[in-house]
Amino acid sequence: LSDLFDTFRPARRDATPAATEHSLQLATAVLLVEVMRADTAQHGLEKPVVLAALRERFGLAEDELARLYELAEQRSVEAHDLHSFTARLNAAFDEPQRVRILEQLWRVAYADGRLDAHENHLMRRLADLLHVRQADAIGAKLRAERPPAGD
Repeated sequence: LSDLFDTFRPARRDATPAATEHSLQLATAVLLVEVMRADTAQHGLEKPVVLAALRERFGLAEDELARLYELAEQRSVEAHDLHSFTARLNAAFDEPQRVRILEQLWRVAYADGRLDAHENHLMRRLADLLHVRQADAIGAKLRAERPPAGD
């Protein structure tokens, strides 16, 4: 239970770098899982995209990645709002980094080749909560919608 409450507390100024990094990893993972869960018809295509985004962003070993994903799923189910997670990312990352996170979130939303209405609504909320300018949010969406060259 204390782990749950720690997730919602702002990062302490005296927190170790490892604890701060873990907090950012978990906040990012929860948002990715939230987008995955927003799709009313999950096809199993979202999870590999979530794992790829976490691997790319944080360079975790497979066992760390599996544990982070498991914890993020648990926190996603328990969370009552997204503000505590986005607030951590806003405090730690500059706008270009937050735009990159938003692009990764969009990739999860588009993992099955279509955009569910719930996903679209959530993505708009997340762009606002991450303080990403509308033009940058649209750019992130367009980049996520198109597969990278060579795929």
